[in-house]
Amino acid sequence: MQIRNENKKNDVDSRIDYGIIFSVMMLAMIGLMSIYVATIQDSQNPLKNVISQVVWYVIGAVIVAVVMQFDAEQLWQVATLAYFAGLALLFLVLIFYSRSYAASTGAKSWFAIGSFTFQPSEVMKPAFILMLGKVITNHNSEYSHTIKNDFMLIGKLFLWTLPVMVLLKLQNDFGTILVFVAILGGMILVSGIDWRILLVGFLIVAVVGGTALLFATTDWGREILGHFGFRSYQFARIDSWRDPSADTSENGYQIWQNMKAIGSGQLFGKGFNVSNVYVPVRESDMIFSVVGENFGFVGSCILILLYFLLIYQMVQVTFDTKNEFYAYVSTGVIMMILFHVFENIGMSVGLLPLTGIPLPFISQGGSALLGNMIGIGLIMSMRFHHKSYMFENGTFKQR
Repeated sequence: MQIRNENKKNDVDSRIDYGIIFSVMMLAMIGLMSIYVATIQDSQNPLKNVISQVVWYVIGAVIVAVVMQFDAEQLWQVATLAYFAGLALLFLVLIFYSRSYAASTGAKSWFAIGSFTFQPSEVMKPAFILMLGKVITNHNSEYSHTIKNDFMLIGKLFLWTLPVMVLLKLQNDFGTILVFVAILGGMILVSGIDWRILLVGFLIVAVVGGTALLFATTDWGREILGHFGFRSYQFARIDSWRDPSADTSENGYQIWQNMKAIGSGQLFGKGFNVSNVYVPVRESDMIFSVVGENFGFVGSCILILLYFLLIYQMVQVTFDTKNEFYAYVSTGVIMMILFHVFENIGMSVGLLPLTGIPLPFISQGGSALLGNMIGIGLIMSMRFHHKSYMFENGTFKQR
């Protein structure tokens, strides 16, 4: 009996990806140290903020443990329910949004009950990933890859994406819209669609993106965009991106101070908890400036390498499972995390416009952390349920 229990324990241990756990824990430690430094700078109670984030990490760890118990078939069954539950939350937040947060951020995307706040779009991301993974797997099991059928698949994906985009646009949350677009784009790339369609799609995106940039940087273009709901603060962010030194006292103050803080860290940084440059609301979107100032270029590179290690481990899990549905889901999770990292660090160093996207596992905030931890749980379930399944005739069958 004892030998049997030990074998069972060893089998469970072999199916837990401790490499991913290690990467997330390292990022969590960096995040907690950075939040401590950032909240001291704003004369807040640093220990209270750190403890609050630790609580969210504990909740996130529990969620990872729960989500990883779901195998491919169970995730398949829950995908549609999770998607529509997420849509319901995105709709409800338009009615019961926090008026104070809307006044300060310009977005109607937060519930607030006393000091507790929650952003439903963050948990909608993994639900959206599961739904698109289900749609792609279903389509590919029924149709061969022809030009007509591939366009049909793209149409299906856009139909499932449209309600999310409409609700996010009504919330005036452009940054989150970009994340969902990145997830959609990544999952389309791995769906098996003909390369000629992808090439045309890439050219269309390039033309649309170039045109949008032209409109956003000209007076006549901004007047047109204003009729479609774009606000002056969004144009101010673009101006700050184009020339951060042009306005260092008002609209461009935060990004200019952020870049000064990162630059002041030089090669090895000033040392932990040494902050001489004030950056407003540093603990959320501008958390990378803490790493840059305290630990310099070397510390920043180590942080980026940790992210790449995490991404590599998630890709490795995907290849090991050899499950089509899992492959699409993991692609969505990888794109979600990768785009957050790319956009947040890019805007911190002035390569990209300011969008208000947090740095995964580092920035303060429970909603974003829960969304990312659900994604980690989905990836770890692939290793935990190591048996390969194939999808056939609407059901999963063990290989």
